[in-house]
Amino acid sequence: MSMINSLRAAVRTNRRRGAAGVYDTLPEGAASAVVDCAVYQHGKRRGETCSPREAARRVRAAHLLPEGEGSFSWIGLHEPTEAEFEGIAQRFGLHPLAVEDAVHAHQRPKVERYDDVLFAVFKTVRYVEHDQLTPTSEVVDTGELMVFAGRDFVITVRHGGHGSLQELRHRLEADADEAGLLAKGPSAVLHAIADHVVDNYLLVAERLQNDVDEIEYGVFSAKGGRSSDVGRVYQLKREVLEFKRAVVPLLRPMQQLSEPLQRLVDPDVQKYFRDVADHLARVAEQVHGFDELLNSLLQANLAQVSVAQNEDMRKITAWAAIFAVPTMITGVYGMNFKYMPELDDQYGYPTVLGAIVLICVGMYRGFRRNGWL
Repeated sequence: MSMINSLRAAVRTNRRRGAAGVYDTLPEGAASAVVDCAVYQHGKRRGETCSPREAARRVRAAHLLPEGEGSFSWIGLHEPTEAEFEGIAQRFGLHPLAVEDAVHAHQRPKVERYDDVLFAVFKTVRYVEHDQLTPTSEVVDTGELMVFAGRDFVITVRHGGHGSLQELRHRLEADADEAGLLAKGPSAVLHAIADHVVDNYLLVAERLQNDVDEIEYGVFSAKGGRSSDVGRVYQLKREVLEFKRAVVPLLRPMQQLSEPLQRLVDPDVQKYFRDVADHLARVAEQVHGFDELLNSLLQANLAQVSVAQNEDMRKITAWAAIFAVPTMITGVYGMNFKYMPELDDQYGYPTVLGAIVLICVGMYRGFRRNGWL
């Protein structure tokens, strides 16, 4: 809480002093958490990797020149601590609530506006490879990615072991020119990140489709309700639910970023957000479909288990009825009375045995005909 209180005080001070004082007087911080930091002008990277303080100084100096309009810095961080992020948060006047979310993570996907800064939270998703789906298999691994997009800066904070933006940054730099999206400033970087995250959602959804098909085949295979598919179905349903929590909350924020009333996003970039929103809606439909299908498969599997148990009980009952006949007859003749039918008959013993066999065979055929055996 001490960091949050100091940030609130710094933000109030920054608004009174103006941006120039912020760049000069606040501490550095976050050096060990910085993955990459650079300044971009007219869609092209200017200079090599630098510190956040140097990047802020270069952007401020570029804005003093006529050709420096549109310059911005992009700072990438990986799991910064409060102390590491405090200097950057103060330097760029980030809202304390957004800073707290970025440092502590475990946030719901969202896009919020704090004055002239957009704060976006994305859930990064990675498909976990596995040879065979088991009741304990991890299928979806999630991380978090926070993005601060201001008028002349982009700050990305990543949590988790995957979801690196290095490849995306290099691809944007390789394709950058004055007519490209990167020349549109921080909102273009926000779009590129959102598009990158949603593209990964599409890939994960395709791989999940294979797992769902495998489960469906297993449930309706010849094994029926005797297989151990209940645990597999439930585990996959939990993984799909985790994926759903990453996708569905982003639907409305992506639509809002594509609306004309969103003045913090360049109008030329808004139409690209519409494309991201369309892709995200398609993934959401797939996830809803997976969830409903797995619900149906779980119910079908439980019904198969119940049917299999009923079949077992019918077989047990049928065999018990068949064995009850010789048990009853031999029980009667085992009471050792002196005067009993057929005791003095020469063919009494084989006659009784034959009667037992005929009755048992007749009952067996009857049960088979009725589907009990």
